[in-house]
Amino acid sequence: MAFFDKPLHELKTYKPNRQEPRDFDAFWRQTLAEARQVPLAAMFKPVDFGLRTVETFDLTFNGYGGQPIKGWLLLPRSRVGKLPCVVEYIGYGGGRDFPPEKLLWSAAGYAHLVMDTRGQGSVWARGDTPDLDAGGSSPQFPGFMTRGVLDPKTYYYRRVFTDAVRALEAAEAHPAVDAQRLAVAGVSQGGGIALAAAGLAPRTVKVALPDVPFLCHYRRATEITAAHPYEEISRFCQTHRDKVETVFQTLAYFDGVNFAARARAKALFSVGLMDEICPPSTVFAAYNHYAGPKDIRTWSYNHHDGGGGFQTVEKIRFLHEAFAGKKSK
Repeated sequence: MAFFDKPLHELKTYKPNRQEPRDFDAFWRQTLAEARQVPLAAMFKPVDFGLRTVETFDLTFNGYGGQPIKGWLLLPRSRVGKLPCVVEYIGYGGGRDFPPEKLLWSAAGYAHLVMDTRGQGSVWARGDTPDLDAGGSSPQFPGFMTRGVLDPKTYYYRRVFTDAVRALEAAEAHPAVDAQRLAVAGVSQGGGIALAAAGLAPRTVKVALPDVPFLCHYRRATEITAAHPYEEISRFCQTHRDKVETVFQTLAYFDGVNFAARARAKALFSVGLMDEICPPSTVFAAYNHYAGPKDIRTWSYNHHDGGGGFQTVEKIRFLHEAFAGKKSK
């Protein structure tokens, strides 16, 4: 795949009209209010994975529908005072994996909360959280893009994005975490979830690190790429020809472009200009609508790998600078 989307000079100014439902904010206020009717009940159980420099905790908290969501909390053993925390969301098909695979942010001196993605975790990294609201008893193989898509109240990502906000609340609940210094991060689907969390909790999230974010500008994505997972939507619409507009009306409630317009956190995005999975114009649509202070790293000859290790170095520097000297009193 060579360059297939808009040229960079057009991407930098690409700011399409947002397709936003009139009741977007009311929908999410009600969704989160319903979730909060059930106590968060965050439980951090110490577990030993043989990591000498990192404390590890098996996390369980109540997400959407009061359903238990799994995660990890990793803390540097050597620490003074409360720590800023990075809340990480996982890419499509993956789960929370094991703590030895998640050492970046604790090694950089941060608390690190990893949220398992309900129903996922059976492709490239194991997960432990079923999507109970859909009647599932265990994680499953994708797809998820059209699960409940004919109604925003039943759509899969309503549950996931609610879980994401509750994960922030779980981070705030731990005594080692500085609740005034929370960041969200993720790659691909994780980046899309991070954008949703930043938009739904703009006062809570102080830094956002969405890499090659998925779940943005859905209609354009389905029109210019045949790559999975956006293909799941295209195939659904191919079969359900009479439901196309209903599908995109639902997806508008879950579009990262609309969440970006509500976010206030300092943000560092990344994009690969040859990315056929999350096309560059869909990333720039979210970036250009992003309402907080922002920057983006553009990787010209990269696909969905984005900046890889180069971007990791950029994120560490960015987060250090963002939180430098900003501690709770």
